[in-house]
Amino acid sequence: MTEPHPSPTDLAERYGAPAPWRRPAAVVGVVALAAVFLVWVGWVAWVHGTPSAESELVSFEVTSDSSAVAHIDVQLEDGADASCRVRAFAEDHTTVGEISFVPEQGRNDVEVRTERRATSIDLIGCTTPDQERPR
Repeated sequence: MTEPHPSPTDLAERYGAPAPWRRPAAVVGVVALAAVFLVWVGWVAWVHGTPSAESELVSFEVTSDSSAVAHIDVQLEDGADASCRVRAFAEDHTTVGEISFVPEQGRNDVEVRTERRATSIDLIGCTTPDQERPR
């Protein structure tokens, strides 16, 4: 009766022994690839975690049927050329006003002209040429 599974020595005799450097080279290659991947993940996390412009809607006031004022806190890196966008919404959730402005470091009070009475203000965020996602 023959063996159901050939022994490793039979396979080595039949096909030849694997090169002695193959396994260590594969391990080194996998470790190097994993290191490159981890460096890339760290870089992506750092770039997206440190935006050059950040903004936060502190409060807003509806001053009349045709305007509202948004109070926005903006943090900019030195020399950042930012642009921010604010929208005003009516009671039925339609956009009744929108404005883009160039922010200053710190608190910004922005008046949004509206088509009719606004009930809420939404800060879309601030962007820079290097930061396309509003924050």
